[in-house]
Amino acid sequence: MKAPMNTFKIFVIEDDPFYGELIRRHLALNPDNEVFLFSTAKEALANLHISPHLISLDYRLPDLSGMEVLKRINTTNPDIPVIIVSGQEDINTAVELLRMGAYDYFVKDDHTKTRLWNATNKIRENLMLRTELSELKEEVGKKYEFGNILKGNSQEMQRIFRLMSRAIKTNITVSITGETGTGKELVAKAIHYNSNRASKPFVAVNVSAIPNELIESELFGYEKGAFTGATTRKIGKFEQATEGTLFLDEIGEMGLNMQAKILRVLQENELTRIGGNTVIKIAPRIIVATHRNLAEEVRKGNFREDLYYRILGLPIELPPLRDRGHDILILAKHFSDTFCKENELPAKTITKEAQDKLLDYTFPGNVRELRAVVELACVLSDSNNIDPSHINFNSTNSLSDFLLEETSLAEYNKKIIRYFLVKYNNNVNLAAKKLDIGKSTIYRMIKNNEL
Repeated sequence: MKAPMNTFKIFVIEDDPFYGELIRRHLALNPDNEVFLFSTAKEALANLHISPHLISLDYRLPDLSGMEVLKRINTTNPDIPVIIVSGQEDINTAVELLRMGAYDYFVKDDHTKTRLWNATNKIRENLMLRTELSELKEEVGKKYEFGNILKGNSQEMQRIFRLMSRAIKTNITVSITGETGTGKELVAKAIHYNSNRASKPFVAVNVSAIPNELIESELFGYEKGAFTGATTRKIGKFEQATEGTLFLDEIGEMGLNMQAKILRVLQENELTRIGGNTVIKIAPRIIVATHRNLAEEVRKGNFREDLYYRILGLPIELPPLRDRGHDILILAKHFSDTFCKENELPAKTITKEAQDKLLDYTFPGNVRELRAVVELACVLSDSNNIDPSHINFNSTNSLSDFLLEETSLAEYNKKIIRYFLVKYNNNVNLAAKKLDIGKSTIYRMIKNNEL
């Protein structure tokens, strides 16, 4: 993030040299204020390239009227707040100047210095808040750039990037499918924060985490008194996401009755809060995600066909980590570097042997599991290296996951033996005993570089 603003530049345009210097000295009491004093309007206008943050403008100047100066400033630099300082109180003139966009209108008296001081502090504070907000939005945008949020060079990920690039150019509904842990919400966020809705809310709802009896009020909201316990009005997720993006995660877990209500809202772009009568127009971008095969759920009667086609939009299927080849190593390094930096640990190098161990595993928990494995390895390592002994897999079904790959029986045998060797810390005798094979078989395979 950029450094905060230090110098606050102020133009004082005043033809009375004594009064102008009085104002300049008073505002300069704040060392962060850089005050420029001009005796004519033309001189000040010629220096607008300095980009002042505030202009104090005497209404009666020898060359141009305050109204004419305000018009010229508004034409070329409309974002600069201008405070009119006048020697006389003229309500009609003040109203007209404020209508034209003047920030405020002060009459010259004993309190003018204090009013200018307070106004300067308020404008400075607002400017700093706007600057911080702008920089935060910029940081969010950078954080969710495709290459920052989704690591990988595999053909599968390049295909995903191409689809995401298409998604951000329109407001088409996006349906994201993939196994648990493949990064469906990250893809949804990347699409949102790279689209023209980036400055609007991203509202995520995990449908499977909300009880059926509460999901309607969570999504549509309710009015005060709609039911017992509804002591105040609640705005639902659809309303919260208007002009932004609503991400409905695990939409395949939604019951048929709620599916019908969601379909109507999506078709009409409007809703009524529970207990209310007012029809509320909404216009969020919809992104849905599920680990289920929704087409199969439609065939089984578990998901409405009309809703399925309504939300299908642009389908993006995320590949499981086991199909992404050396992306595993790219991700592992990223997780290791990030974790060490956040926890002030020395950077770790993943050894060749540890890399091989990662590549041999099928990661049923996908990217989420890989991250947990790598972060634990960083904690277990007492050196600058992550060795095989630091890589621990806790999946209860990791052996059966070998069957997810289509390969030869000989390769399955190798994977199974490698798995038991890792599990029992390369104790050949114990691995052979558990597998009920001769230890000579394992030694021979090691000698022939088959393991």
